[in-house]
Amino acid sequence: MYSKTLHISTSPHIAGGLSIEVIMRNVVWALVPVALFAVYTFGLNALMVLVTTVISCLLTEHFLCKISKKESTISDWSAVITGLLLGLTLPPIFPLWMAFFGGVIAIALGKFIFGGLGYNVFNPALVSRAVLQAAFPVAITTWFPAFTDNRFSVVNASVFTFPFMSPGVDGLSGATPLAAFKFDQVITNNSDLALGLISGSTGETCAVLILLGGLYLIVRNMMNWRIPVAILGTVLVLSGILHLIDSQAYPSPIFMLFSGGLMLGAIFMATDMVGSPITSLGVLIYGTVIGILVVVIRIWGGLPEGVMYAILLGNALSPHIDNLVKPRVYGTVKQPQQS
Repeated sequence: MYSKTLHISTSPHIAGGLSIEVIMRNVVWALVPVALFAVYTFGLNALMVLVTTVISCLLTEHFLCKISKKESTISDWSAVITGLLLGLTLPPIFPLWMAFFGGVIAIALGKFIFGGLGYNVFNPALVSRAVLQAAFPVAITTWFPAFTDNRFSVVNASVFTFPFMSPGVDGLSGATPLAAFKFDQVITNNSDLALGLISGSTGETCAVLILLGGLYLIVRNMMNWRIPVAILGTVLVLSGILHLIDSQAYPSPIFMLFSGGLMLGAIFMATDMVGSPITSLGVLIYGTVIGILVVVIRIWGGLPEGVMYAILLGNALSPHIDNLVKPRVYGTVKQPQQS
């Protein structure tokens, strides 16, 4: 006798088709133009750093899965994203052994120790960047000029520095736009900032490409647009107020938006689905807090840049924000306050 089995499950009953692999792969596609422009800007130096961080993240994730007797998760593209984002936060002439070490830290300390994808509290690439800044402060603040004539034929000596040896650097550039303003009160041209015609980290490239990548993910419904809007909007308003108060002491809001790693951080790092709140109000609070911290650190802090610390602090506050603005359970009524 033939019988049919009725399978009953909880909602949702209709899948949208957006698996983790699909979302992560699209994030990689959105980052590819940014990475390519970084290579165009800094040449072989940037290419080698980016390749090293990606390979390091993939190898570390595969190795940790194997020793934990779990199925390897390198095919979900999350390690590739971490490697790309880490490489984009580093100077283009960063020693490769330090970059490889950074990839290990990103996956092992920033992701795997919490339980893997979906459980990490902080953005793994920024965890690694923070460790690298503490461990190698000189190397991570050593910059190289953009668009040198021999960038596709010559690799800087510091890239091949042996482990635990001091990098030998030739052809150094001046300070980054943020450092030039903070310490010398020099303002970089806004168009150069927007188009990435500056020295700095490999990810401090064309802001237009970063914005287009974010727009692509928003259109595909793979990014919460409220987070970058809240961050950039807060920076715009606060820096605009300060600039109106004293235009000599405080830079213009356009300079604040396009300088440093703000665009990359606001669009591709702060929007990490795991490290950000889940409610609409929560992400607005989260983005506003990050934006305030960026301005405070840049203007009054000891460092010229504050995006990394602002996002990590935002990640730490994320679960508390979720508890603060927890929505009412559907079908229940708000309890009256006791007098």
